[in-house]
Amino acid sequence: MTQKQSQAIALVNARLIDPASGYDGPGSLIIAEGLIAEVLHTAHLPSGSADMKVIDCDGNVVCPGLIDLRVKTGEPGAEPKETLKSASRAAAAGGVTSMVVQPDTDPVIDEPAMVDFILRRARDIELVHVYPAGAATKGHNGKQMAEIGLMSESGAVYFTDVEHPIVNSKVLARVLSYANGFNALIAHRPKEPWLSDGAVATSGEMAARMGLSGVSALSERIALERDLALVELTGARLLVDQITTAGSVKAIKQAKARGLDVYASASINHLVFNEIDIGDYRTFYRLDPPLRSEDDRSALVDALADGVIDVVVSNHTPLPAEDKRRPFSEAEPGAIGLQTLLPALIGLHHDREIPLIDLLRTVTSNPAALIGLDAGRLAVGAPADLILVDIDAPFSLRERDILSKSKNSPFENRTLQGKVELTLVDGRIVYQSA
Repeated sequence: MTQKQSQAIALVNARLIDPASGYDGPGSLIIAEGLIAEVLHTAHLPSGSADMKVIDCDGNVVCPGLIDLRVKTGEPGAEPKETLKSASRAAAAGGVTSMVVQPDTDPVIDEPAMVDFILRRARDIELVHVYPAGAATKGHNGKQMAEIGLMSESGAVYFTDVEHPIVNSKVLARVLSYANGFNALIAHRPKEPWLSDGAVATSGEMAARMGLSGVSALSERIALERDLALVELTGARLLVDQITTAGSVKAIKQAKARGLDVYASASINHLVFNEIDIGDYRTFYRLDPPLRSEDDRSALVDALADGVIDVVVSNHTPLPAEDKRRPFSEAEPGAIGLQTLLPALIGLHHDREIPLIDLLRTVTSNPAALIGLDAGRLAVGAPADLILVDIDAPFSLRERDILSKSKNSPFENRTLQGKVELTLVDGRIVYQSA
């Protein structure tokens, strides 16, 4: 992707966390030619080690860089919201070394030329790894299957219609069947379109009190059951895109028990916030799917701890002020999250005592395995995509600290814990905290 770091680097006196191998303990790493050259389970290098740049990690965590499977940008077509460069800068600051950009751009990424455009732009930027997802249907119209095979050959890592559920079951079955022919991954939102139409919140006391149009949490379960039935029919690989309810957790667990090739993602927002957070009509919490009840949020966190949820995503959705500073029902849904994905996960570790290695698995080795990346692990010969993070360091996210072009973060002015000190991509330092 980029020019390699010329001088070897040694990260010493670290706490190495490698979800792929299960190791969590003291260690050091040697990086050369963009790759991990040596992994030592000792705090310091042997005497007589070759000349290299030595970075003392002071006991802080060194782990694989995060892989975020769901990132939106405005490029091409809506660059004032976000560019690939601004998103890459935010990613590096947040410890995200690989991100998958969604295909709902203008034009839509539904043909090989658009896949190639994204890959070429990322190479020109030379910050983090950027991979495109391809559209499942032409123009996200839900009618005509896109050129999945050709896009896969060009470098698309999975296929999705993003926020647009494929309503026609025959079309979705065809997409799944075709993708299954070459083991491609399909991601699909479980969203019942008619029940969800016009809804801006989850049905219940909170939405009723605020006078907001609500949708039952059951609408997600209804759509999910259909999708799971089609996976059973076709034998395809399916990533269920952002489950948010206890009912969906139960359905995913049962599907896995039946041997279906099904994986589930959850947005960090739905693991941290609940429907109470939309009080006072705070539009930075206007999301799609909408925030759910505390019972649903708690069920998601339990599912994360139990391994039912395979992947956590930022669902980074940049929106300018004119799209968010409106009455709640008129505001566009979405929030940025590249810089807050890791500290929010670390917060779950501190608050719920979930082992950090298990949380990191959902943003490193699991997503790497799903889309076939060699990253996400601390092993000799693996790409030196790494982060150094002080998991106990508190900080408050201010607007001036946000590197995305859009500033719509629900974490703004909240105290977070877990500060990225250093980010390396292919052995190059692409971010270092002040």
